[in-house]
Amino acid sequence: MDGLREVSAGTTPGCEDCLRAGRTWVHLRACLSCGHVGCCDSSPGQHAHQHARAHGGHHVARSLEPGEDWAWCYTDEVFLRPA
Repeated sequence: MDGLREVSAGTTPGCEDCLRAGRTWVHLRACLSCGHVGCCDSSPGQHAHQHARAHGGHHVARSLEPGEDWAWCYTDEVFLRPA
């Protein structure tokens, strides 16, 4: 997949949008196109999904939860696991 990059869990202390608004989140997702860190769909803000909808081509995000190595494609609604 062109345009995807490796992101690490240490890029931000939490959901960038929730931190600005003083809100909380459930789980974190990182955009594999730009590294934006947003909260999951179980969080009130659903900022990772909002980011994917607002930015064309930013449809794949990986989990930043410890021990998880999967990604999610918001366009196709599928889990992606490393080979």
